[in-house]
Amino acid sequence: MVSVLLTSLDIFRALLLTVSAVWLLSGLALAKHAGITRHYKFDIKMQSVTRLCQTKSIVTVNGQFPGPRIIAREGDRLLIKVVNHVQYNVTLHWHGVRQLRSGWADGPAYVTQCPIQTGQSYVYNFTITGQRGTLFWHAHISWLRATLYGPIVILPKRHASYPFPQPYKEVPIVFGEWWKADTETIINQAMATGGAPNISDAFTINGLPGPSYNCSAKETFKLKVKAGKTYLLRLINAALNDELFFRIANHTLTVVEADAVYVKPFKTDTVLITPGQTTNVLLRAKSKTPSATFAMSARPYATGPATFDNTTTIGILEYEKSLSASKSNNKKLPLLKAKLPQFNDSNYAMKFNRKIRSLATAKFPAKVPKKVDRRFFFTVGLGILPCSKSQTCQGPNNTRPAAAVNNVSFVQPNIALLQAHFFNKSKGVYTTNFPTNPPFKFNYTGTPPKNIALSSGTKVVALPFNTSVELVLQDTSILGAESHPLHLHGFNFFVLAQGIGNFNPKNDPTKFNLVDPAERNTVGVPSGGWVAIRFLADNPGVWFMHCHLEVHTSWGLKMAWVVNDGKGRKQKLPPPPTDLPKC
Repeated sequence: MVSVLLTSLDIFRALLLTVSAVWLLSGLALAKHAGITRHYKFDIKMQSVTRLCQTKSIVTVNGQFPGPRIIAREGDRLLIKVVNHVQYNVTLHWHGVRQLRSGWADGPAYVTQCPIQTGQSYVYNFTITGQRGTLFWHAHISWLRATLYGPIVILPKRHASYPFPQPYKEVPIVFGEWWKADTETIINQAMATGGAPNISDAFTINGLPGPSYNCSAKETFKLKVKAGKTYLLRLINAALNDELFFRIANHTLTVVEADAVYVKPFKTDTVLITPGQTTNVLLRAKSKTPSATFAMSARPYATGPATFDNTTTIGILEYEKSLSASKSNNKKLPLLKAKLPQFNDSNYAMKFNRKIRSLATAKFPAKVPKKVDRRFFFTVGLGILPCSKSQTCQGPNNTRPAAAVNNVSFVQPNIALLQAHFFNKSKGVYTTNFPTNPPFKFNYTGTPPKNIALSSGTKVVALPFNTSVELVLQDTSILGAESHPLHLHGFNFFVLAQGIGNFNPKNDPTKFNLVDPAERNTVGVPSGGWVAIRFLADNPGVWFMHCHLEVHTSWGLKMAWVVNDGKGRKQKLPPPPTDLPKC
């Protein structure tokens, strides 16, 4: 009997050992694929910087311009401590990061948080889930993002490869916009006088304007490449008010990703990129070292009636010389110029955007919502608002230019919408009666109506958790048709179709691509046209949607979606962190 007992005990021990080993192995496997926590410290401080022969003090992170690069892997958690040492209120936004159940870390001022005041700090705490590619971070209050921005590089999980040839090297190319004057003064004056803010003095590539501007030849970004090698360029448009065309002279680029989502690769000589968008392209260097250097040029795509900064920023692509060539030949190589489309080439813009398609493979599926729970039709465009009696504004009858979604020009609250929502204190902060359709129908892209006055208010759309939304964004010709890059926080959406003129609810849905549409976080509403998108509201919180042309955001072209909690634990927004800034 004793021997039988011992045998049972032995079996039990062996089983226990086996179970432990399985647990241990699966734990190790999990650890291999689970992310790590990465810590960053961002000190917001003033720094003297000289551009275009003028020195000015600008707001920076850690004294760097552009700001530091954040590098993470898919699945990693980021803890970014932001300490404000400047006179301005500050918030930072991690543009394009889904922020699943971490809305407190999203960053738009008075939407998900009160700003970080002088001398205060806040830790942005979020995990990068199901995303890999190029995004960027920027300030999300007033016009501070003019100098407060930097790349976010999300690498695939360990041992996961790109769905395109492994590049020899990866290079962020960040486009920016530079003013000689102080940008906070510019927008504050414009808002006070009801005029349009002054346009920028230059565009920049990685903070440098380049040789086409006076006094800037030494401030030129140079990209050195080796013949025959392939480079991944991570393009980011961090400019405030301008969509940009980008081209490298005598080279073809292959687009492989847009807004941190892989796309079906396609070749192009010119890339169009709106503020808020990111595009990854492969650049294959020529097989033999050429006896020239090549301009990397960016200049605006501008469709509106207003004046714009019609200048070109240039970086230089140089080939590394072989040792024998560099010894024998030291003469200056000619710089070949890049020919860009006309500044208002809307045809090129439409054709380029239609080429962007999701991979839609088993590994990288396009999860387009097939059924639609709620349909919305939003007009986006300009109009006028009356100025206060104490103001003297430049518009007729003391009015100023303003911008709106469905005729509602958004009024920024003085406490954050997310706090008001979470603590059920929305009364007096916002209302949930944002219009589903424009208040009155007119020929949106034809002759504007006589009355172009807008209404104003802090209105949102409330959605139950997991609602699938179809949204048509329609440009209007009031004060001039214009392309509007619309950015949605907290979600990616699918771009089903776009067209010129007024959206036709009978015929246009037959053109919707539900198979492999582009999946993005920012889309250009075509000038004098429309775009249709779908997204699944699977992320509880308050999510900002706005034009990424900063002047239009300042004028009120913005609104918010409130996504209510679902029933499950993983469908609810956790309470705010203890260090969330107070208003």
